[in-house]
Amino acid sequence: MVLQIIKKTAFLTGLLLLIGLNSCYYDSVEDLYPQPPVCDTTGVTYSGSVKPIIDANCFACHSGSAPSGNISLANYNDVVVAAQNGSLLGVIRHENAWSPMPKNGNKIDDCSITKIEIWVDSGTPNN
Repeated sequence: MVLQIIKKTAFLTGLLLLIGLNSCYYDSVEDLYPQPPVCDTTGVTYSGSVKPIIDANCFACHSGSAPSGNISLANYNDVVVAAQNGSLLGVIRHENAWSPMPKNGNKIDDCSITKIEIWVDSGTPNN
């Protein structure tokens, strides 16, 4: 009888230990609360920073022989016109006086907007 009690106690102890070990795990703060990627705004250029954003978010509608709203963003000169008259930043920031772009789409990410702002603030260089 004592042997049966020892066996049952050992079994229950082993079972509790197994359950306990399986229920414990380590989560790092980084895994639980991931940080957004860092926005690298060093060395912002038209060709390396702004053009890829325009191509990905604007080019499909604002290029070709009949660009949407008669606003072409097909090349550097077209983009500069929109940047200098304020429409480029107005529409991508979703400011009240402008029609938010991309049309019927989500606002482009803050990092992309910041890169375009830096480029405009630096005088819209063709670099």
